[in-house]
Parts: sequence; structure tokens; C-alpha cells
Amino acid sequence: MSEPLKIKLTIADRLYPLTIQPEQEEGLRKASKKIEEMIKRFEKSYAVRDKQDVLAMCALQFAAQVEQQGLDESNDLVSLETRLKALDQLVALRTE
Repeated sequence: MSEPLKIKLTIADRLYPLTIQPEQEEGLRKASKKIEEMIKRFEKSYAVRDKQDVLAMCALQFAAQVEQQGLDESNDLVSLETRLKALDQLVALRTE
């Protein structure tokens, strides 16, 4: 296991020092950048005075994306299962 790495990320004008594993760095930096971009979009699009409100909106958007991905994956599995059953029935008919 590699040595922990100390990094600093800035989110909503606050500095967050973190101790992480080196393999986490890229993902955390990308996530931090996405959050900052989303904050700027929300501040530009809406009359928001409080960073707390913007951060809550960011959290909601990210959580909604994760939930939607879960729903999409579930729907994909149902669709895949349906198609596999249909193929199985076709194969069974051909082998009779």
C-alpha cells in the first residue's frame, strides 16, 4: 500500500486539507472542479446570496444523478433479463 498523500482542495472559497491515498487524488480533484463549475453556474443562473444554498443545490444535483444512474442501471437489467429470456425461449424452440 502506498503512502498517504496530503492535498488541499478549495470548494466554495474554503480550503479543505485532506490526507488520501495517491490513487484517490485524480478523482477528488475532478470532483472538486465539477463542484466549483456547478457553483458558478448556479450563482450565474439564480440570485443566490448564500454559499450554503448553492452547495445544497450542488449536493442535490449530484445525489439526483447518482439515483438516476441507479434507476437506469436497474431498468437496463430488467430489459436485459427480458431479452435473455426471449433468447432462451427461441433456443429452446429450436432444440425441440
